[in-house]
Amino acid sequence: MTQDTSNPGTILLIGASRGLGLGLAGEFAKRGWHVVATVRAGARTELHDLAEAHPDRIEIETVDIAQPQQIAMLRDRLASRVFDLLFVNAGTANMEDEIAGEIATEEYTRVPVTNALGPMRVIEACRNLVAADGLIGVMSSGQGSITNNTNGLHEVYRSSKAALNQLVRSYAARHAEDRRALVLMAPGWIRTQLGGPKAPFGVDDSVPLIMDVLLGRQGKPGLAFLDRDGKTVPW
Repeated sequence: MTQDTSNPGTILLIGASRGLGLGLAGEFAKRGWHVVATVRAGARTELHDLAEAHPDRIEIETVDIAQPQQIAMLRDRLASRVFDLLFVNAGTANMEDEIAGEIATEEYTRVPVTNALGPMRVIEACRNLVAADGLIGVMSSGQGSITNNTNGLHEVYRSSKAALNQLVRSYAARHAEDRRALVLMAPGWIRTQLGGPKAPFGVDDSVPLIMDVLLGRQGKPGLAFLDRDGKTVPW
C-alpha cells in the first residue's frame, strides 16, 4: 500500500502534545494525511495550535496510555474508523544514572508501565482499527538494544524499551499471519524535553526521516526494528 498527497492516508498518532509526536503530526498533515492525534486530558498544548492551523487535517483525541479504561474508551470512540497507520509515540523517561537495584519500586514501575505495557495495551485494543494491509508502529529507542548496551547507564529507561521490544516481538509471533507491517522505531538522540539540549539531532530534521521509514515499510508484513535511516537495529 502506498500513499501520496493526492490520495492521503489516515494515521492514529498516540502521544502528540510535544516533541517528536507533535513534529510527526505536523509532517503527516503537511504531506496530505488526515491525523487523529492524542494528548492527555488537561492543559492546552502546541498540538491544539497545530490543529487550529490545519482544521481539515488534524483532529485531537484524549488518552492516557497508563490508564486501560481510557484506552478502551478511545477505541470505542473510534470504532467506526479505519486507519492506514497506528503509531504509538507516547512515552516517558528516567534519564538519571541510577543503579536499577537501588531505585524505588514505585519509580521503576512508572517507566515501563508507560513505555512498554501502555503501548501494548493500545496495540491490542486498537489493532482492528488499522486496515488489513496497514502498519502498526511504536517509538522505541536504540537504548532498548541489548546488543548495543556496552556502557550501561540509563538502566530504567533502557530496560523499559527492551521490555517494549520483547513484547512487540511476542505480539508479532502471535500474529504471524497478519498482513499488517510492524515497526519498532529507534529515532536517535533528539533534542526534545526527554532527550535534552545536548542531543545531536533536532525534531525538524528527524521527523521527515522517521516518516519516510514508516511509509517505506507499508505493505511489508512482519516486524522490523529500524533507525531513522531505515537501518536494522540489533536486538
